[in-house]
Amino acid sequence: MTKDYRLVINGEKGRLDKIIADKVTDLSRTKIKELVNDQNILVNDKAEKVSYKVQSGDVIKITIPPVKPLTLEPQNLHLDIVYEDEDVIVVNKPQGMVVHPSAGHPDHTLVNGLLYHTKNLADSFESFRPGIVHRIDKDTSGLLMVAKNDRARESLEKQLAKKINKREYLAIVHSNFETKNGVIDAPIGRNPNNRKQMAVNPKGKAAVTHFTVLEQFKNYSLVKCILETGRTHQIRVHMKYIGHPLAGDPLYGPKKTLAGHGQFLHAKTLGFYQPSTNDWLEFTAPLPTIFEKQLENLRQEMKH
Repeated sequence: MTKDYRLVINGEKGRLDKIIADKVTDLSRTKIKELVNDQNILVNDKAEKVSYKVQSGDVIKITIPPVKPLTLEPQNLHLDIVYEDEDVIVVNKPQGMVVHPSAGHPDHTLVNGLLYHTKNLADSFESFRPGIVHRIDKDTSGLLMVAKNDRARESLEKQLAKKINKREYLAIVHSNFETKNGVIDAPIGRNPNNRKQMAVNPKGKAAVTHFTVLEQFKNYSLVKCILETGRTHQIRVHMKYIGHPLAGDPLYGPKKTLAGHGQFLHAKTLGFYQPSTNDWLEFTAPLPTIFEKQLENLRQEMKH
C-alpha cells in the first residue's frame, strides 16, 4: 500500500534530507536518499537533490511505494560447505554475506546460495529464512548450522534454547586487559537513542558472554568469546560495554581502528548433537585471510 506525506515548510531551513528526517521520524536518511533518487520526493512538484536547501513556503510531497515482496531465488554463490548429512548443513559464511533476504538485501544471501545447493531446507515461521536456526552478522565470518528438515530444525532450536551447543568466536578488540578471563552477564535490548544499535539495557533479554584473552598487542587484544545466549550483536555490544569494542566495527567501535571490511569477528568453532543419531559433531573454520594478516601485522608491531 502506498503511503503519502505532504509537508509545508513554515520557516524551517536546512538540507532537504535533514528537514524530512526531523519531521517524518520513521524515515531514515538512507531511505530518504533512496526516495529522492527515485523521484518519490518532490519539492514544489520538482525533483531536487538531498542537498537542496529548503525555503519557507516549500511544499514537499513524499510518496512511499509499497514494499516489494521478497522472492527467494536460488543463486550459485559457491558456498563453503564444511559438512552435510540428511539433517544438517554446516557452512562457513564469508565476511560480507547476509544470512537471509530482507528489504535491504533481497538477494545474494546465504539462503539464496543454500536454495541453489539443495532443495531440502526446513520450513521456517518466516518464509524468507528456510533452514536458518541462528544467524551471524553480515560482516562476521564463520560457521552456521542449517536444518534440512523440520525435525532437525526443532532439535537444533531446542539445543540453542538449552544452551548445549558450542559456539566459540575469535575477535580482535581495542585495548589491553588486566584479567585473563571474564564473564559478561548483561541484558541486551534495542538502544533507545539509536534504533540501528543494540545496547546493554535493563529491560532487554538476558545475555551472557564468556571471554578469554589469548594474545595482547599494542592497543589491541585477541580474545576468544563463548556464547551462552545468542542475542543480536551480542559480542559486539558486550565487548563495547566492558570498554573493549571490536576492531573495525562500524556500528559500535571508534573511528580510529584497524582497516578491514567491518568487525574482526569470526565464528571459529561450532558444536552440536546430530538430530537423528545424537552424536556430538564439532567443526572449526580457519580464520579469513584478512584476519590472519591483521594478526600478523599486530605481532610484527610488538617486535619493534
